Amino acid sequence: MSETAQPTPAPDERVKDLGWRRALIRPELGGIVGTIAVFFFFLLTAYDSGMFNAQGIMNWSVVSAQFMIIAVGACLLMIAGEFDLSVGSMIGFSGMMIAIFSVTLGWPVWMAIVVTFAMALAIGALNGFIVIRTGLPSFIVTLAFLFILRGFTIYLPQTIERKTIIGGIREAAEGDWLGAAFGGKVLQGAFHWMGDIGIIGVFERGTRAGEPVVDGIPMLIVWAIVLVIFGHIVLTKTRFGNWIFAAGGDAEAARNSGVPVNRVKVLMFMFTAFCATVFATCQVMEFGSAGADRGLLKEFEAIIAVVIGGALLTGGYGSVLGAALGALIFGVVQQGLFFAGVESSLFRVFLGVILLGAVILNTYIRRMITGER
Repeated sequence: MSETAQPTPAPDERVKDLGWRRALIRPELGGIVGTIAVFFFFLLTAYDSGMFNAQGIMNWSVVSAQFMIIAVGACLLMIAGEFDLSVGSMIGFSGMMIAIFSVTLGWPVWMAIVVTFAMALAIGALNGFIVIRTGLPSFIVTLAFLFILRGFTIYLPQTIERKTIIGGIREAAEGDWLGAAFGGKVLQGAFHWMGDIGIIGVFERGTRAGEPVVDGIPMLIVWAIVLVIFGHIVLTKTRFGNWIFAAGGDAEAARNSGVPVNRVKVLMFMFTAFCATVFATCQVMEFGSAGADRGLLKEFEAIIAVVIGGALLTGGYGSVLGAALGALIFGVVQQGLFFAGVESSLFRVFLGVILLGAVILNTYIRRMITGER
């Protein structure tokens, strides 16, 4: 029995092949292009200055990890349609509370860290609760907390210690199990081995003669990697990630579809506070002190990293991996200007220029997605 050949159906004219447009609407595109361009530029201008030897790579990796930690929280919150301008003040406040609890009051460092994280999460929840209950823009609510937290960060140490910098944290954290999770290093044996066989440089004189110039990966970098992986998985592989996109895209439609929009937004405010406190804890463990001026302008740097990474300021669109690439760009440029012998103050000029370019690019992408003119 012969079969009659079926004619090939003609393509539906209403279905357009996006082609290159499909690639353009990927949130990470701007971050990928920017990262390639930045590395190419500094390979040409700063290669011989030591920027890409072991010590140079560690320098800009640490700075990038700082941006990355706070960018993850800011990214998820912005995708959910909200902003948090209190991130920088939260960094200073959390670091100061750890110092007061551990050094001034004599608590074990692990207890100081746990209580500080609990306080930060409570403040993040309060931010979200006020935004949800009052309907006020998160920009205004968190701007108020920016001043409130910064004020307490200055007032408390001045009142208790008569100074705005509290040291002695490194000594207090000696042998503390949780302190090591934020201030220690990993893979130290591997780096000593690489120094012994000549893969990385070693100190040639002084008390550290024969030791590698880089003796391990700081926990700051480990936390950055863990948070990026966690944020990416939550956003792209879970139902809660779909809720985040829905809450930021069209909150009312999401509610009508059964999405717990209020809970999602409150949890994202709490996660942003958590990331800021991770940053603060790593910072005080590294420096051994807490200062009232820590975290200044970090909220804006986090937002810029997220925007470079492809997130729309209107919410409902973005990528944690893109935000991580935006943070990497920041770290490389900040350190690269120094290695290239360029005036460091131009870093702020770069921030403004790249923010403007990213917003223009994101606006173009939004119009492509929505079909606006």
